[in-house]
Amino acid sequence: MSEAQVIDVAEVFRLLGEPNRLRIVLACLDEAHTVGDICETLGLSQSLTSHHLRLLRTARIMRAARQGRQVAYTIDDDHVRDVLRNMIAHFVEPHEHTYDPAIEEAGS
Repeated sequence: MSEAQVIDVAEVFRLLGEPNRLRIVLACLDEAHTVGDICETLGLSQSLTSHHLRLLRTARIMRAARQGRQVAYTIDDDHVRDVLRNMIAHFVEPHEHTYDPAIEEAGS
């Protein structure tokens, strides 16, 4: 990857690191939702939700599509959807994780 691409990917992860933005993206993972739907589901204000959606659209994480008189938001493409689903699977699958202080000290 080029340095510019690495910076772009890091920016996407930074955007998704904000909990409300991640909740918005996850809410739209399987189907499109309007701003009103997202606000109601997540308990966010319309202005805050719109702000987050604008950032997510700019980063090509989300896209907007007109549905009659409303605009619905969904994941931009299957690449983004697949990354999110894989991360979810990673954290919900059972696994053994033991803390080993020797590994922590070796990494320091």
